[in-house]
Amino acid sequence: MAEREQLEAALSILRDGDKFVTTKLDRLARSVQHLGQIIECINSVGASLVILDMGGTAVDTSNPTGKLILNAMSSVAQFERGMMLERQREGIAKAKAEGKYKGRKPNARAKTDMIKLALDQSVSKAQIFRDLQISKTSLYRIISVLRA
Repeated sequence: MAEREQLEAALSILRDGDKFVTTKLDRLARSVQHLGQIIECINSVGASLVILDMGGTAVDTSNPTGKLILNAMSSVAQFERGMMLERQREGIAKAKAEGKYKGRKPNARAKTDMIKLALDQSVSKAQIFRDLQISKTSLYRIISVLRA
């Protein structure tokens, strides 16, 4: 997730009794987990969240009704996300069964022989992953397989 410097700056200046106002929930948080983190940050300093456009009405978490509505909306969003992921997995499984889904071709594993050769010639690991354009993680994974 990309850093959101302005959001973090706004959250950092909140004080007890402040209200953090946003137009829409989807403009504030990128996921249910992210929303939870933001709400926890807001609550930890004694501030509250106000969402101006929640189905034509504003939601203010400084009162119990606002907290209930926000929790219900978060639960629905989490449920929808889970259903979407389930449909996605089913679609991928169906495509695989029909031979239409091949996945991404492994890039780093195809370079195992070059990695072994470079290691045998004492080339630094940093130089290897730069030259072969693979990630550090992939390089170390291949090295662990070679040593096994």
